[in-house]
Amino acid sequence: MEHITLLIGIVIVTALVFDFTNGFHDTANAMATTISTGALRPKTAVAMSAALNLVGAFLSVEVAKTISGGIIDETAGIRPEVIFAGLVGAILWNLLTWLAGLPSSSSHALFGGLIGATLVSVGSHGVHGDAVVMKVLIPAVAAPVVAGLASMAATRLTYRLARNRDEADTAKGYRAGQIASAALVSLAHGTNDAQKTMGVITLALITGGVVAPHADPPLWVIASAGLAIALGTYLGGWRIIRTMGKGITDIQPPQGFAAQTGAAATILASSHLGFALSTTQVCSGSVMGSGLGRKGGVVRWSTAGRMVAAWALTLPAAGAVAAAAAFLTKQGTWGVAAVAILALGASGAIWAASRRNTIDHSNVNAGPDAEPAGVVTTALRAVSPPPAGQPAPSADVPHTAGEPTPATDNDSSAARAQAATVTP
Repeated sequence: MEHITLLIGIVIVTALVFDFTNGFHDTANAMATTISTGALRPKTAVAMSAALNLVGAFLSVEVAKTISGGIIDETAGIRPEVIFAGLVGAILWNLLTWLAGLPSSSSHALFGGLIGATLVSVGSHGVHGDAVVMKVLIPAVAAPVVAGLASMAATRLTYRLARNRDEADTAKGYRAGQIASAALVSLAHGTNDAQKTMGVITLALITGGVVAPHADPPLWVIASAGLAIALGTYLGGWRIIRTMGKGITDIQPPQGFAAQTGAAATILASSHLGFALSTTQVCSGSVMGSGLGRKGGVVRWSTAGRMVAAWALTLPAAGAVAAAAAFLTKQGTWGVAAVAILALGASGAIWAASRRNTIDHSNVNAGPDAEPAGVVTTALRAVSPPPAGQPAPSADVPHTAGEPTPATDNDSSAARAQAATVTP
């Protein structure tokens, strides 16, 4: 076996940087609904999520094997600089979608980057197309749908079981359930997403001759990947937390509990089977399902549409950036240096742009601006009105779920109080 070279060291550091961006990009998966309903304070929530991400990284290596020896053919002449180019594509896409506050898939950014770089460097024979279809594309389509349907059914069942109970009596129980289910999602996220970086580092070690082909990730790789994703999680991706917690639908404690439980079950099952699915897509699908599952609840379809568009673009966009980076790295040492400099410059520009509108733990729960009700929203309100005793949104005034309905000057004080009630 060979020693770790400078290039392999650069790849390992870059992989850990990607793992760090994965952590703050995906914090919303576990904690957005818990923070938006007030079940946990923002800083407490991300600290708990970070600790459980670290624990989850040690529970399994099945997904890491899918990355290191499943999607990319490690015997096809893959060199460390190819992996470096793939990671650059994934990191830049993560940062761009974080800046936009879109919960896109860090996993698919990684897959797209690796596939794009491999296609340019060694050709199509370096990619296992059947593994891409079976373990990436099919789960990408099925997972959010399954999680959304499960969450919708669980939300309806939850409200039906509690329909004769006082809301104040059940709120504490649901918030406790949210904390437990959020902990489970965090554990599942570490089990699934931290392994992807382990797989990338292991692939780099294999291509450099440091470890044998088909080897499991060494312990130091597991520990470093777990620490990197935990640190990123603790810093909190507040922009995406706001979108997940407030931008898709108005989340109430019963919905948050149902959404998180369904998402955790889906992620843990996929990790056991070695499916490297997107935890972001699963959790986003669950949140949308919980919005549809509550009577009178409304999904903000414009936000959901932007998310789905980002999902569709992630693989090709990250792949295109990685392909361009791979073309440069093929030119030799100066090409690798050029890619590193360009990546640092682009990352710095994105960070500078984010400072113009800072979102952190102090303002993460500020709601989105009201948007006019679209055709889908109006139709859903017509067939699923708010529960009895709650005001219906005005037909003349744009209304966003979770915002007070304006009262008229002729209303009595009692009517004003009722009209200001937030739809449950």
